[in-house]
Amino acid sequence: MTQQELQHLYWRAGFGINPNRQTSMPKNRAQVVEDLFVDSQAYTPIDIDLSYLHGIKPIDLKTFPELAEEIRKKGVKKILELNGAWVKRLMNPNELLRERMTLLWANHFVCRERNPLYVQQYNNTLRYFALGDFKAFVKAISKEAAMLRYLNGKQNRKNRPNENFARELMELFTLGEGEYSEKDIKESARAFTGYSHDFEGNFIFRKLQHDYESKLFFNRIGKHDGDDIIDIILAEKQCAQFISDKIYRYFVNPKPNKKHIDAMTEVFFKDYNIENLMRFVFLSDWFYDEENIGTKIKSPIDYVVGMAKTVPVTFEKEKDLLKIQKLLGQTLLDPPNVAGWKGDKAWIDANTIMIRLKLPSVVLNSGFIAFDEKDEFRKQFFKNTKRKRPFKTVPKWDVFEEHFKLTKTEQLQDHIIQGKINKGTLDYLKILNKSSKQAYCIQLMSIPEYQMC
Repeated sequence: MTQQELQHLYWRAGFGINPNRQTSMPKNRAQVVEDLFVDSQAYTPIDIDLSYLHGIKPIDLKTFPELAEEIRKKGVKKILELNGAWVKRLMNPNELLRERMTLLWANHFVCRERNPLYVQQYNNTLRYFALGDFKAFVKAISKEAAMLRYLNGKQNRKNRPNENFARELMELFTLGEGEYSEKDIKESARAFTGYSHDFEGNFIFRKLQHDYESKLFFNRIGKHDGDDIIDIILAEKQCAQFISDKIYRYFVNPKPNKKHIDAMTEVFFKDYNIENLMRFVFLSDWFYDEENIGTKIKSPIDYVVGMAKTVPVTFEKEKDLLKIQKLLGQTLLDPPNVAGWKGDKAWIDANTIMIRLKLPSVVLNSGFIAFDEKDEFRKQFFKNTKRKRPFKTVPKWDVFEEHFKLTKTEQLQDHIIQGKINKGTLDYLKILNKSSKQAYCIQLMSIPEYQMC
């Protein structure tokens, strides 16, 4: 594999790759891809301390309002802790591809929940199934406490079916808009009646609340339950097409290529094995076409994690990482709605692009943001700071120097920037002072092309 192909693969399957790692990797594409999957075979759940919930019973929260309020306040803090734990995991993953896939599925099976126990369980379910059997994945999602609460599954009962989950299951999770009828929604909602969970987040099937009568769904009649509905949906090739299209737009190019997506669909429809689909994509020649390199706008998480991949950095206050997510428009565990973040061009507007261009100098070089007083970045970071540095960080430049010790300063752009650099930027780079790798690295991260991967 060429240097450019290797960097492209690792920006899509992860968050970039440093040159010292490249020199020790095999040149054979098949072996490089195989190593990616081997390294992600393990499953390491995120596990924050939730011991404060031990011994608490539902009746306690009803009997003691002050205890309920204390649990609620602690829960808010624990959600923030979980956010930080996830960002740290992305910055230092043991199973790189599994973590990248978890990030993808979190914006596919979108869910927002405020109970940290259920949030952690849900996040780890995404992680567990990230490269596995999609059919088992969808069934597991339908039984998750967080999803049951988010899409009103607990309120879905015999004679009073709630259609929220049934609708989103088809529209957002499996088939896409317009691929089902209102009748299909109503009938499938009946099939999911009785789904519930206990206080610890374990799935419970409440038999007395389930509708055991026959349902007509996709022209198939039977006493279908929720798992039956999912089986019927996945028997439709449209499901494989819908997921393949989303995978293509996320990993290959925001502009779909019907020929390539159709080929992916054929692979996925055979057994709905996510790993097989991803292996097919990463081994395909078209994945490495020049038209697909540097064509994706980095999500805020891609941007921040990718920066830390190049120059490892620690934040003195972890809440500053959360502030950055909010300002850039993507706060993990807090999606805008059930459809998730739109991505692509929606990541950039007049304010966020200015934040992105200035952020590297702040995070890595103790720089200031030279905006006017009305700017949102300044309002957020300089309030209550008496115009001091907006936050304190410790960049590990010694690690950066070790990673790039065999790379000449003028070659940094070949590793840090993906895709083409326009003529105006190239002319600008020529006049920059290249006496320091550190300074040049920050300057490269501060140009528009760095927003692409």
